Amino acid sequence: MLTFNPVQEWIARLDRRTYALLVGLLLGLVGGGAGLLIVVAEPLLAFGAVFGLMAGLFIITNIQAALYGMIAVLALLPFGTFPIKIGFTPTLLDGAMGAFLLVYLLQWVRGKRTNFQTTPVHFFILIYMGWLILTFVLGLRYASPTSTDLRGFAETLLSIGMVFILVDFLRDPDALRRLVIAILVFVGLQALVTLVLYLLPDATAEAILVRLSRLGYPDGGVIRYIEDNRELAERAIGTWVDPNALGGVLAIASTIVAPQIFAARPVLRSRWLTFVVFGILALALFLTYSRASLLAFGAGLVVIGAFRYRKILLVMALVVVLVLLLPQTQPLVERFVDAFTAQDLATQMRIGEYTDSFRLISRYPVFGVGFTGTPDIDLYTDVASMYLIMANQIGLVGVAIFAIAMLSVFGYGLSAWKHVKHNPQLDSIFLGYYAALVAALVNAVADLYFFRLDFHASITLFWSVVALALASAHLALAEHESTVAKTRPRL
Repeated sequence: MLTFNPVQEWIARLDRRTYALLVGLLLGLVGGGAGLLIVVAEPLLAFGAVFGLMAGLFIITNIQAALYGMIAVLALLPFGTFPIKIGFTPTLLDGAMGAFLLVYLLQWVRGKRTNFQTTPVHFFILIYMGWLILTFVLGLRYASPTSTDLRGFAETLLSIGMVFILVDFLRDPDALRRLVIAILVFVGLQALVTLVLYLLPDATAEAILVRLSRLGYPDGGVIRYIEDNRELAERAIGTWVDPNALGGVLAIASTIVAPQIFAARPVLRSRWLTFVVFGILALALFLTYSRASLLAFGAGLVVIGAFRYRKILLVMALVVVLVLLLPQTQPLVERFVDAFTAQDLATQMRIGEYTDSFRLISRYPVFGVGFTGTPDIDLYTDVASMYLIMANQIGLVGVAIFAIAMLSVFGYGLSAWKHVKHNPQLDSIFLGYYAALVAALVNAVADLYFFRLDFHASITLFWSVVALALASAHLALAEHESTVAKTRPRL
């Protein structure tokens, strides 16, 4: 079949001198722009701009690179923004997601992708999205939306929409395996950065992180301590800045990686390298002192041990004993004791927030108050629990729809597990993704980042995990149906 490319035909008509002149002009523009950035800004920013341009040109021609670029930004610079303003300041994650969507849509336009793949679960997710839109509109009667509200809500819908796109995009086991490697590499790198920043003197670590202020990060006061008390232990933050948000990322990534240590066919040939990366992730998670994230990680490991790898349960029991006995881990033990006995300030504040949240829910139980403000001066929506902030903003009906959607995800996964557990190419990946979703849902009991509009990266992470779980189950069921069809006798 003949193809017509106007750009290629135009280039072919150019003589060599004109072509060389155009190439030289382009190189001159790039070099001049880099030089100008070095003069007005700094060499690191100039290098980042040139590297970003080169990476962007490659990404828009390769959908795998676009997806990995999105994961890299999500893991390493989740709150970064472009150093430009076009009516608003676009985030790096917006750019990465936009590039992936652009390349994905171009594949459909060019006919490289056909037969959109869905699951029965998508119906419930669509209903949930519709309820979000309804409650957002109803909430406008209490307060007018700001540009930040509108943007955050649009980004949330885009993140949930990734469930549809990723399930359609991930159509073979190799794609799922490569994604585990990408998560292992990029979140592992984040964990390594986290450990380095934690070990550096506070002043040095803060000076390094403050340099990210050119990309929209805080310009001071970023180092965090338990209860914000410098007399207590420092909390690891990495480039996620918030230790609890970082803890959620590390808990999810660690749970995805954990089955690879025992898998018959791990995604990395070196099982020891997998173990080392897992250890780095777990250590960084420990240093966040995020109790919700540690409990979520434990819940994910219990799921993995209960369904497949019993050795994990023995290792967990040994780790718990060591944590209870070692003097280095006593600060963490004390934090858990304080949490369950409500002795520390953070827990007491949470109890106060929960009480206020129940009062709001009692007044607006069905639709909540939306996303733009509250109708009563004595009410507020922020509360350290995803489920309570959901009830505040989208009502108990919205929480019920979300619960049904999540239960349908697990129901779909259980229907696939009886087939996938005999597939060494998929079993550890499938189990890691579903256990990570369990970890995320447990983490959400005492943290709100997977729903609050100004944490776009955390919301994207949550729904990406939902998408990966569904994609692995869909692929397992599709392979089973294909095998059955091949063995069925022809009439």
